[in-house]
Amino acid sequence: MAAPLTGWTELASATWPEVPESPLVLVPTGSTEQHGPHLPFHTDSVVARAVATGVAETLPGQVVVAPTIAFGASGEHADFPGTISIGHDALHALLVETVRSLDLWAGRVVFVNGHGGNVVTVRRVVAEMRAEGHDVDWAPCVLPGGDAHAGLTETSLMLHLRPGDVRIDLAEPGESAPLEEILPLMTRSGVRAVSPNGILGDPTGASAAQGREFLATMVDGVVRRLATTAPPPVTTIP
Repeated sequence: MAAPLTGWTELASATWPEVPESPLVLVPTGSTEQHGPHLPFHTDSVVARAVATGVAETLPGQVVVAPTIAFGASGEHADFPGTISIGHDALHALLVETVRSLDLWAGRVVFVNGHGGNVVTVRRVVAEMRAEGHDVDWAPCVLPGGDAHAGLTETSLMLHLRPGDVRIDLAEPGESAPLEEILPLMTRSGVRAVSPNGILGDPTGASAAQGREFLATMVDGVVRRLATTAPPPVTTIP
């Protein structure tokens, strides 16, 4: 029988004897949704996985990175062809059963979330699973001061992570109003009602160098969050 791998383990490419005992399991949660005319549908999933991998490389002990959950709650992008949204109910069921299954061998489960539309459900699942007695948490992939969607932040990240997937010649400004100003209309009518090209921000000036720095900041934020002794404020189910 093979010995468990040291450091972090990529679950998808491992075999069962290589899975360490009671590891921390990071589950990247993303989406398959439009990201303007210049970024691919898997942008959120790519970022979530990169952050989870960066965290796994940083933390001590045995860490497993699970396969990315690539479908999320993306109904606000449904007016753009290509978007696949499974909605909050299906996402809830998927995440609940993921935790219950992982709890058979994992020590702790943490969702590393790369899509804002998943947050309500992720928080709800964490609260419910804690009530069942599972050791579960979540952390967002956020950049303080970053723009909302397909702008400078995500374009820079993708230029660093997947430059071949970026159609930089098609990058153009989108809606740059503060999110709190456009959120009511976007909630009622979707992203296309506030931004015909699907961009919330301005990707102009994005670069791989900025993306490398943004990723490091995101990874550091998740590491610091997981190092705190106090649990996140998820005891109230929305």
